This record gives sequence, structure tokens and C-alpha cells, in this order.
Amino acid sequence: MTTPTPDATPSQRPDNSTGTAVGSGLGADEFAFTARVPVRWSDMDAFGHINHARMITLMEEARIQWLLSAGDEYAPLITSAMIVHVEIRYQAQLRHDDSPLQIGMWIKRFRSVDFTIGYEIRAVDADRASKPACVASTQMAVVDVEAHTLRRLSPAEKDHLRAWSR
Repeated sequence: MTTPTPDATPSQRPDNSTGTAVGSGLGADEFAFTARVPVRWSDMDAFGHINHARMITLMEEARIQWLLSAGDEYAPLITSAMIVHVEIRYQAQLRHDDSPLQIGMWIKRFRSVDFTIGYEIRAVDADRASKPACVASTQMAVVDVEAHTLRRLSPAEKDHLRAWSR
């Protein structure tokens, strides 16, 4: 397995009073993080391409690589985030030979209690400027683990998410 590498060192920009990103830390086609995730034989379906449910698992592996790379200071954000919505749009088939997948991620938006991660998924040898084989997003809500309720993002967490935003 190849080691994931961040694509950019994002800059931080101010937000407005609603907590949503105004401007961003990344350019329109930059990723906050690119993970390289291997495709296993068990990820394939009977037609020889990656099974839909397994694609969600591959996205999870990429997301975990990215969030764990953020450092200990963001552990509360990482350990309290849970998925509330997933969207995937396939634009081309991906097969075992396309491994390891290049999964570029960024923050699409964030609000007071949630954030949405965007994904562009390409084959190992695909040009970064090419059309992705798959585009997806996961909306993550943050919870107070002990109280079992939603919690608000802290100002520091919002700053970090802003830096990862397009």
C-alpha cells in the first residue's frame, strides 16, 4: 500500500457570522488530501468492477487516512463525527487493475453541527486533470459522545475545515 500524501498546505480565510465558509483555503481544483487506496479482489462484483457498497468502504478508508493525518488536536472532531448522508455518482467503471485508487478529498461545506466531504476518485494512472470515474460526498454530523446529542463545531474546528475548503 502506498503512503497517502497531502496535496496542499491550505491557507485560512475568514468566515461570515453563519459559520459557513466564505472563500476557501483551496483552489477550485485542489484537494486537501489525496489517499491511495488499494482495491482488493473482494471489492469486485460479478461484472468485474468495484461493487457499490465496497466503494463506500474504500471512501471510508481514504477519509480515515485523511482525518487521522490532521493530528491529535483534532481528535475530538475525528472521534465524534458520524455519517448522516452519502451520495455517489459513477461516471466510469473502476476495476481491480485501477488500483490503488487516487481519492482526492476536500470540505464542500460546513455548518454549525456538520460538515460535508467531497471526493473525486480516479484510477491509479489517471491524470489528475481528467474526469473522475466517481464523484461523491459524505455529510458528517458531530456528536457529544457521552450525551449522545449533536454538538457544535468549535471555532478551531471551523478554522481547520475552512482551510480544507474549496
